[in-house]
Order: sequence, then structure tokens, then C-alpha cells
Amino acid sequence: MPDRDDSVRLGPDEALLRLVEGNRRFVADEAEHPDQTVSRRAFLGGSQHPFAAVFSCADSRVPPEIVFDAGLGDLFVVRSAGHVLDHAILGTLEFGVDQLGCPLLVVLGHTGCGAVRATFQVVSRHTGASGTDIDTLVEAITPAVVDAGRDGVDDAHLVDAAVRHNVERVVAGVVAAPLVAPAVARGAVLVVGAVYDLSTGVVELVVTPRSGTSPLVTPRMAT
Repeated sequence: MPDRDDSVRLGPDEALLRLVEGNRRFVADEAEHPDQTVSRRAFLGGSQHPFAAVFSCADSRVPPEIVFDAGLGDLFVVRSAGHVLDHAILGTLEFGVDQLGCPLLVVLGHTGCGAVRATFQVVSRHTGASGTDIDTLVEAITPAVVDAGRDGVDDAHLVDAAVRHNVERVVAGVVAAPLVAPAVARGAVLVVGAVYDLSTGVVELVVTPRSGTSPLVTPRMAT
């Protein structure tokens, strides 16, 4: 597959479609591994023009470049356990929008998230703080776990329900960021939330601010 032409700047819907198609190829075991040539590496030595920013969990089973069948210079990736949002990460995402011109921001959670599961155990057992920096993660994810507990889902699905709530909360935080909000308002940037299924490889869109108005915003990224 030829390298991407970075001079052709993608709009939000086009960027989302590219991710949709990449995830479809990954799920179908038809990955093309684009933009991974020696010439692509040399070309990117002077600048970068990623077509999407992805904020995902740090889980080793969820590498965005592989999940979306992307390559060098395609995705501006930020990761933390449980995709917990802090000032450094928010600033990084704002840099992606303001300085790199990313037209799409994706908050990517995943099924069976260990950080969410650990938080659920702390909340359900009413255990105290550990006294480590992990407490920062638990504190950030706790509201999503509480929200999931109010959904009335069975115990087997509580963690994944909390994962979705966590994605929703992080998306809300990203959309409200000072350098993101105006870009979203003028239609230059689209912010979506998604969940990756560890078993199937499918990425499902769960937060789509423009759902129903764009043919590219579908319930599942890969079919």
C-alpha cells in the first residue's frame, strides 16, 4: 500500500472513516500495515501531520496503531491506565488539535479494563487508599464505577458498564478543554468515544456527539 499523502488534509468524517476501515481490516485479518516504509520514515523526519489523536488505555493488548491498522505519522497517541485524564494528557491532546491540526480525537476504552476492575474492587469492598500513585487512578475512575452501579446491570457486566461511563466522562472532559471546545464548535474537530473488544478486535463507538447526522458515525467501527 502506498504511503499516505500528508498534503491532503482530512476532515473529521474522513479521518473517522479511515479509522473505521483500518479497524475493519484488522478484525478481518486483512491488515495492510500502511505508512511503515523506509521512505515514509525518512519523509517524516522533518514534520508530522497525524490525521487523528487517540487517547487510550495503556493496556498492552490495545495498541491503537495496530487496532486501526495505521502507521508512522498517522496517529497522535496518548495513553494512561484506564485512560485517566490529567492536565499533562489534556495539554497533549490540545497540542494535537492546536499545533498539529488533528481533526479527530478518539477516547478509546476497552472491555475487561484492569484499572476499572481494580477501582470497582476498591469501591465495592470499601478498602482504603493504598498510599501510592495508583490512588490517583482509582479516584479518577470511581465516578464511572458509581454510575455503573446505578445502571441496574448484573455483576458480570458491571466492569464493562463502568468502562463505558469512564469513556463518556473523559470525552466530556476533552470536549470542554479550552483549545478543543472552539474547534468542536466550528466543526473543525470531532471528538468521539469508543470501546475496543479484547475478544473480537472490534472497536465500537459509544459516544458520538453528531450521531444521526453523519453516515460515518456507525454503531460499530468494524463489521
